[in-house]
Amino acid sequence: MTWKKQMALLAKPYYWVNILLAISYLLAKKTQFVCTRLFILAGEDEACDLDSREVEILFFLLIVVMIRSRKTGSVTMINYLASSFLYTKVANAILWAYADFRYGLGFLLLCVLVGMVLPEPSYRGPEHITYFRNAQVFEEELARDKRTSWLICFYTVWNPSCVNFAPVFAELSAEYNTDHLKFGKIDIGRFPDVAQKYRISDSSFSRQLPTVILFQQGKERDRRPCVDSKGKLQKFFFSSDNVRATFGLNQLYKEAVERLPIAPKEAKKLQ
Repeated sequence: MTWKKQMALLAKPYYWVNILLAISYLLAKKTQFVCTRLFILAGEDEACDLDSREVEILFFLLIVVMIRSRKTGSVTMINYLASSFLYTKVANAILWAYADFRYGLGFLLLCVLVGMVLPEPSYRGPEHITYFRNAQVFEEELARDKRTSWLICFYTVWNPSCVNFAPVFAELSAEYNTDHLKFGKIDIGRFPDVAQKYRISDSSFSRQLPTVILFQQGKERDRRPCVDSKGKLQKFFFSSDNVRATFGLNQLYKEAVERLPIAPKEAKKLQ
């Protein structure tokens, strides 16, 4: 995702409102006008200084956000923000409650209201994805036309990394889909037999979600994430550029287009 697209997304109310909530306590402490009216009234002597407990909470929050961002495979500013909002709001709720229980309760109610009014924006552009509703149809489609290459995303609906990757996969499908290069998704949370067949763990601690596999002539040709020669799973960041380069989508698209039948008018021109 380009910086231009990221800044356009960042302008949406969901992001800037949640950013304000994420820094609300620190902002209130460091804004003299707000601080003197909130915290002095709450009975604090050194109202506008962070005490040691508050610093510990903020430092712990920073560590949690960094760890969770790495685990969810966040590779853009938008992904980092989206994956950190929950933890920053929890930390702010603790900080507000630490200052005054009423403030903490009010902040939680505000977060609930914002969550109801401003849901996270989702990709609404075009996509050309086949969603397989059962394992049998999936296997039959792979074997039906051996000339067709399939890029399949194995996912679960509850995994944050799968949610982050969904708009990337949708955009790639809109860009590269042809009659002989197709994109598909299958929910291995609903079809654990498929996960077992392709050796993909769907547990809560799985590092294999999502898994993207390229099928050619009905057989697996490549996958990410994959294991090395020692059997260790190699981490893969599912950015648009990484998927393009790893699976050679430009070359696959070129080969798929060359397999398309020539239209009658164009055939006469060639003759």
